[in-house]
Amino acid sequence: MQKKITKPSSCPHKGISTKAIETEKLESAQAWQQEPPLDTRALILHQSAKLLREQGYAAVSLRQIANASGIKAGSIYYHFASKEEILFHVLEEGLRVIMEETYDAINALPPETPFRERLKVAIKGHLYGLLQVGDFSSANIRIYGQVPEDVRKRHNIARRCYADWWDEFLTKAVAEGAMNSGLNLSVVRVFIVGALNWTVEWYRPDRGSFEALTDQIVAIVSDGLVID
Repeated sequence: MQKKITKPSSCPHKGISTKAIETEKLESAQAWQQEPPLDTRALILHQSAKLLREQGYAAVSLRQIANASGIKAGSIYYHFASKEEILFHVLEEGLRVIMEETYDAINALPPETPFRERLKVAIKGHLYGLLQVGDFSSANIRIYGQVPEDVRKRHNIARRCYADWWDEFLTKAVAEGAMNSGLNLSVVRVFIVGALNWTVEWYRPDRGSFEALTDQIVAIVSDGLVID
């Protein structure tokens, strides 16, 4: 029987809220007022994620974040000590969404689901959290390499947890005889997750459906490119 793979217990991950991420599709601070209002801290984070996704780390100032949030620049300091603290929380929330979508999708599968299907579901969960949910996840990928080193180091604890989950996921596939046992699983994990993350830079919905993208990536990972 397939054992469920869950988030490591040593990997606490605090987000804004489980469902608050759905409201990221709103386009401006004015639009927020048409929906049940977020608290100011959450609003700042949502607007920060949107700006960071669009412009990158260096181009976004606290004044821009404040303007987008409909508050005075100095008011940010009631909620966050610095821009770096905002960056950290945006990174954490972005990864939390991806992790949650992936874990929930896999754990919803019935026992004895073949590895090929589990792999497809894991890839789809990761891509859904990254491309379909909102700004936090894509901002995470966009700015991770740009933020100060101390922010990256704090965030890397969560990244390590997600890497451990993939390592366990792949290790179980090898144990079942569903994957080549001669592969370095760390390299496989970096290849898969790195390829999925890079879709932020090139995927466009008008060029094909999300489902078609998922199927194509699974086919490449599962069957390769070369026919003997």
